Amino acid sequence: MCRYILLLTLTLFLSCNDEKREVVKATTPNILVIIADDAGWNDVGYNGSDIFTTNIDVLAKEGIQLNRFYVNPTCSPSRASFLTGRPASRIGIVAPISNRSEISLPDSIVTLPQQLKKYKYQTALFGKWHLGLKPSSGPKKYGFDYSYGFLHGQIDQYSHEYKNGDPSWHKNGTFISEDGHATDLIGAEAINWLTKHRDTTKSFYVQLAYSAPHFPLQETEAWKKPYVNRIKNASRRDFAAAMSHMDNNIGKVLNKLDDLGLTENTIILFMSDNGAMENWFPSNQYEGRHSANDVLGSNTPLKDWKTSNYEGAIRVPAIMYWKGKLKPGISNNYFSAIDMMPTLLDLAGIDEIPALVEGRNIWPTLAGKDTLNSSIYVRGHLQESIIEKPWKLIRTRHLTSDTEYELYNIELDPEETNNVVKEQEALFSSLKVSLQDQFQLDVQNVNLDIQ
Repeated sequence: MCRYILLLTLTLFLSCNDEKREVVKATTPNILVIIADDAGWNDVGYNGSDIFTTNIDVLAKEGIQLNRFYVNPTCSPSRASFLTGRPASRIGIVAPISNRSEISLPDSIVTLPQQLKKYKYQTALFGKWHLGLKPSSGPKKYGFDYSYGFLHGQIDQYSHEYKNGDPSWHKNGTFISEDGHATDLIGAEAINWLTKHRDTTKSFYVQLAYSAPHFPLQETEAWKKPYVNRIKNASRRDFAAAMSHMDNNIGKVLNKLDDLGLTENTIILFMSDNGAMENWFPSNQYEGRHSANDVLGSNTPLKDWKTSNYEGAIRVPAIMYWKGKLKPGISNNYFSAIDMMPTLLDLAGIDEIPALVEGRNIWPTLAGKDTLNSSIYVRGHLQESIIEKPWKLIRTRHLTSDTEYELYNIELDPEETNNVVKEQEALFSSLKVSLQDQFQLDVQNVNLDIQ
């Protein structure tokens, strides 16, 4: 009898606790941002690639393809723009943070995870950071509760060291040593956190930033095998293997969301940080352990490669997916990485947008409630551009010769072959003023260390 009473009491206690947990259970949407590293326009299956990206293609089929999504020409600026909601050139980041640079995000700036955390989100980053090369300027300083991965822009996939031998692999700001391929480790840690470490009473923001398909390419024969007869160039096969390896890991994370019953309440954004790189010749990097890559990604049919301001560098594959909330389709509206911060904050039910944010909330456009016409400013190494549908003006500042201008109708001429500066003098003059106005808002001292 005593045992029965005790059991009944315990049952009632647990039931009450379960009810309490249900009351505080997160009702705002979870957010999962997946970032590929150097994946070009024609490196995803849904854009006609020769590479198998099964899981990314499912997101594209069932979500909205952001057909004109613009980022920066290289990785650090794109990530800074995404996390701050403003052009990275406003904070002096226009090129990768490299070598042993002390550059990082300003302490005063408010990031997306910081703002989400302020409103009770749990935040975690798995993979690439590249906005500060020391643990003291790592993800935890800028709003991430949990961080795991690497601080630099590139690593050996197995030793996890930076190209100059510096340590980069860390967990919560402490350097660690682990065995395994970076792609597998990043995905596995994200799954481990979702399963065992997240606070189920809070919504989460997870940034899943893979090292793939960035060089050096170190893929096993198992990942290369599907491409032996499909792709002739051995270097391109290695790149394809890296993409498929990453895609497989993305699938595992998505399956875990399903297993945990989280898919319907999770907004998923997939994007690349910039367009593909043409090739890679390591010279003295990684102590000569890796062979050169004469072919890497593909931006076909878009023009040029990573680091430029042509379409192949700054227009990237991007998808937004929210099961049951977004009607599948293709959006041809012009969007920028800086638009994601105000958009995701709005979807999280947060009205407080940091004062310096320049991006726009694109959710009404994605939901089919309005059409957004916008101006997009992108600054790279020695080029900057302004995009106003359907026109794009590119300015190239040469170190030893006169400045050049190129004007393209990027809807009629996506390959940017017909420079119409002389034919569109009035439009050129107007866009030139707009471009200079944006340029004047940038800080004077910018990083151009691209070694």
